[in-house]
Amino acid sequence: MTTLNEYLKQKRAALFERQEKAEQQPEAAGVTLRAKAQTLGRSGVREIRIRDFQVISDSPPDFAGYNLGPSSPELQLGVLGSCLTHIALIQAAEREVSLESLEVEVEGDMHPLAGRPGYEHIPVYPHNIRYKLFIQSVESEETLQALHEAIEQVCPIFNLLKNPQVIHGELVVNQRSTGDIL
Repeated sequence: MTTLNEYLKQKRAALFERQEKAEQQPEAAGVTLRAKAQTLGRSGVREIRIRDFQVISDSPPDFAGYNLGPSSPELQLGVLGSCLTHIALIQAAEREVSLESLEVEVEGDMHPLAGRPGYEHIPVYPHNIRYKLFIQSVESEETLQALHEAIEQVCPIFNLLKNPQVIHGELVVNQRSTGDIL
């Protein structure tokens, strides 16, 4: 493969195959996603394990980190950008939309005093999240606008952030994790 459009042809074939399998056994199509994060030694660096992959998360020095990796809020913005990009590829492949290039830039605001006395009105989480989708294509503006709308309609992380979720947490005291989640 030498171009993004050649990749999109391959992606389209893979999508049809996956959809066929899911339709044949819809009860087996769902999955439970898992991730595990642990603090490493004296550095406070967070090691995130997902399947066979490892990501390191840290904080900048002004937030008691060693700057050995992106912070959790930065990773969240990166995850949003990655998901928007991937869904753009899927939607372009399904719709047979030609793409020469695709990039997503994501930004969000945070304030170091958020949540502290006198600053309770400032969110402690990334807020005012915004992104720009850069597409180079020979397609019409209407086609690309329809692609953009489809991306936002089905992008899992975009919709997770846009629609609040209930998160259930449990404290387990004096017991280590039961093992590998992979």
